[in-house]
Amino acid sequence: LIDVYSSSPALGRYFRSPPVVYFNNESSTVFYQLEFSVPPSTEGFMENTMNPHFIRNVLLQSIYDED
Repeated sequence: LIDVYSSSPALGRYFRSPPVVYFNNESSTVFYQLEFSVPPSTEGFMENTMNPHFIRNVLLQSIYDED
């Protein structure tokens, strides 16, 4: 996750290292809490750049690019 978001042209400058929120060794499940340092409110920034769908799509694009 660190490499994906820190190298993203759209999100890299706002991304902070994600702390592990939960780890289960039995099921290999890890929950991360993504943290971003956002600038003072600018029109449309939170609605567009920090949109949960946009953030998820950055991760999905990275996964697709690996294939």
